[in-house]
Amino acid sequence: MSTGKKVIIYSTPFCVYCQTAKEFFKKHNIDYLEYDISVDTAKREEMIKKTGYMAVPVIEIENEIIMGFDKQKISQLLGI
Repeated sequence: MSTGKKVIIYSTPFCVYCQTAKEFFKKHNIDYLEYDISVDTAKREEMIKKTGYMAVPVIEIENEIIMGFDKQKISQLLGI
């Protein structure tokens, strides 16, 4: 059930909330693009520029930024 919305997650492999968010997307068959900021310095800088923070996960849905795994906000934006 892909929503057709562009979903991006900035994450690290050792972030528990990042894993929770990705499991949530998989459970709901949401396609997403993942950037591992622990190795991708350009995407890390992009994330910091967008948010002003160095904390993950940062989830972007159709240019709306969500800091952390806010299940209610994510569900609302995805219509699930």
